[in-house]
Amino acid sequence: MAEATFYFPRGFLWGTATSSYQVEGNNRNTCWWAWEQESGRIKQGHKSGLACDWWGGRWREDFDRAAEGHQNAHRLSIEWGRVQIKPDRWDEDALDRYRQILRGLHERGMTPMVTLHHFNDPIWLMEQGGWENETAVTHFLAYVRKVVEALREYCTLWITFNEPNLWVIFGYIQGTFPPGKQDMRAAIQVATNITKAHAAAYRAIHELQPQARAAIAHHYQALQPSKSWFPPDSWAAGFLNGILNDAFARAAATGVLRLALVRRRIPEAKGTQDFIGLNYYTLSRVAFDLRRAGEMFARRFFAPGADLSDGGWLANEPQGLYQAIKWALGYNLPVIITENGVNDAEDHLRPRYLIQHLHQVWRAVNFNFPVKGYFHWSLVDNFEWERGWTQRFGLYGLDVKTQARIKRPSANLYAEICQENGLSSDMVKRYAPEIFEMMFPG
Repeated sequence: MAEATFYFPRGFLWGTATSSYQVEGNNRNTCWWAWEQESGRIKQGHKSGLACDWWGGRWREDFDRAAEGHQNAHRLSIEWGRVQIKPDRWDEDALDRYRQILRGLHERGMTPMVTLHHFNDPIWLMEQGGWENETAVTHFLAYVRKVVEALREYCTLWITFNEPNLWVIFGYIQGTFPPGKQDMRAAIQVATNITKAHAAAYRAIHELQPQARAAIAHHYQALQPSKSWFPPDSWAAGFLNGILNDAFARAAATGVLRLALVRRRIPEAKGTQDFIGLNYYTLSRVAFDLRRAGEMFARRFFAPGADLSDGGWLANEPQGLYQAIKWALGYNLPVIITENGVNDAEDHLRPRYLIQHLHQVWRAVNFNFPVKGYFHWSLVDNFEWERGWTQRFGLYGLDVKTQARIKRPSANLYAEICQENGLSSDMVKRYAPEIFEMMFPG
């Protein structure tokens, strides 16, 4: 039987990722809390409630679990609505609590990566028009300065915005995220203002902390033409790729934001990333479809017989992560996988999903691609936005009523990977024997 270990570079970051609204609980001064109160907005009428009760202090036990699992890093976010209660009012106690949280990571030997905007805004900002109003750029810059000044002793890795492409699509085109609009003109204005805000935040971070590294966490969905020989399918996949995957990354590289036929020059954004933050979950096939004008004439679907997650939400397509890494390398910057994971309450798919995706990361580092770390989504089940508690991404399960954590087998698998700084054939044999021959033929 073949035996081997795929080792990763020394100093590789191994962690999990979380976001403040999804884990803290009772986060009331935010657009998402208001959104939850509207009927029909959240699947099955779910509420975030205590979430994972991190604001109540249970981050300590979850960080203990992560540290015991040999993770050496953690990505988390700061909640703008907690830090800046009103445009002219800051909550120093909230900042101090975030200091304690970051200090807690250091005490456990873990490197923090801090996200400054993860799908949520203060209610007062929304009352001023949110990101459709250019004053949001000025407000965000003030918030970033306040947070970086407060936390720079504990953090040098910063994400300005998490998945701004999805924030724009879901909030301003599809209407499934707050503010629930379906307005292309508003979407373009929001994308423009977010790009300006990122550029201003990037420069402020480096002014306050010259040694910092800052970037955007880009959501990359791998896209393949349904029929590679059929030009309309290739066109649809390429056109969708330009909007979904390229827009913000290209704007941060060149200073030009392109969305379909719209082109906005934002010269201050040029060269405003120190690495590429890469969120990858799945790959879709794309077919040209004249009936789908609202979706850029592109119909997306998973391959027949695909290895699907709970509810068919994601397909296990690990080669798409390698494709995503190659895409990121086009920007000539180091790459950090800032999110990757699968919703799987029974933990049947997650072990092979994790193994197969990390094998693709290893392929990349084996070619000396500058991939510097991997953050699994997520440490513990959390409130999954408009899907509520119906999707379970955690290495640890969560009983929402009792706050009990339930260790899944994948937590043990990931702990072994982190400890070994590698993926071995023995791990595959024990945790996902169904893919052993595929990975280690002969």
